[in-house]
Amino acid sequence: MAGETPITIIGNLTSDPELRFTPSGAAVANFTVASTPRTFDRQTNEWRDGDAMFLNCAVWRQYAENVAESLTKGMRVIVTGNLKSRQYETQQGERRTVFEVDVNEVGPALRYATAKVTRTQGGGGGGGGSWQQAPQGGNPNYQQNAPAGDPWASSGNTGGNRGGNDPWAQQQSEEPPF
Repeated sequence: MAGETPITIIGNLTSDPELRFTPSGAAVANFTVASTPRTFDRQTNEWRDGDAMFLNCAVWRQYAENVAESLTKGMRVIVTGNLKSRQYETQQGERRTVFEVDVNEVGPALRYATAKVTRTQGGGGGGGGSWQQAPQGGNPNYQQNAPAGDPWASSGNTGGNRGGNDPWAQQQSEEPPF
């Protein structure tokens, strides 16, 4: 939409996402991402951390439930969304402004970790899924326990082979089978 401020943040979760429900029953998950810039000091030949920036993030509906089930404190994530400002008044009458991210996408940062993606049932057109982040040095070769008929579970296909059970090997005019 016009007038929105897109933003991408890479950082660590400061706590587990908090899942709540509105009076109408819509799920919302709130979490905070801490992003700390690092610069290299050539005089001391060391990396130095800058001031940390903490951004509150919100994600809605089934996506919120997936996030709350998948993410935990300390995980490094990549978040994209729209930056929003909100004003409020404190109990002492002071006006404050906070900035928050209305999340479009969130996922694991895989520079220092591995992840296993598990598709959820009834994705609802959003392509939702959940993932688990493995500890550093974890084995990226894993057994996939996919449901029958899952187009992503092509046995023996390691990614470079475009034949066999690959849904993207179809003609480009067709939609993928999910």
